[in-house]
Amino acid sequence: MTYKIIIVDDHQMFMDGLVSIFEDIDAMEVALKTDKAKTVMTYLEHTNDIDLVISDISMPEMDGIELNSHIKKNFPQVSTLMVSMHNNPNMFHQLKQNGVDGYVQKNASKTELIKAVKTVLSGENYFSDVVTQTYKDSLFTSQKAKEGPLSKRELQVLELIAREYTTNEIAEKLFISKHTVETYRKNLLLKLGAKNLAGLTKHAIYLGLI
Repeated sequence: MTYKIIIVDDHQMFMDGLVSIFEDIDAMEVALKTDKAKTVMTYLEHTNDIDLVISDISMPEMDGIELNSHIKKNFPQVSTLMVSMHNNPNMFHQLKQNGVDGYVQKNASKTELIKAVKTVLSGENYFSDVVTQTYKDSLFTSQKAKEGPLSKRELQVLELIAREYTTNEIAEKLFISKHTVETYRKNLLLKLGAKNLAGLTKHAIYLGLI
């Protein structure tokens, strides 16, 4: 049996490196290499013999997170492996929620990459130790924040902020003044070390509020 693989990356040198690796491995064939996620989506619509998509995360037009979500929704028989320089627990969380099969960093060794590919093709998950530990650390930090520094009211405000409620809407829903909402917002930014609303939303995701 020959496993057919798609490689998606906008760095030509890295993509060529992956292709050369698979040329030396029996029973593995690169069916498509591209720098556009949308090309992968179109290709998968016209074939049913792809076993694995190896993708970067940061790409123009559509990133690897969205591509993985699309594949898992429309082509669940296709395995996905993310190979990225990012070690972002939020990205990892989103990918896990959408059923990604593996995640390794681009600076992983050739041996680990091959191990990841073979593990995923065998039907199991493979997540590098570095990525897994970073994710566990983020969950621990989030849990501590949930148990300690944030009050019940602060958690309520944080959830509504993450759900894109306006200051007026939060004030009306919680029966508090707009000034009080702004005070909570400022306190949340300080307590969580966030710089903006996007940062608060990230923490809300970590805490399982949304």
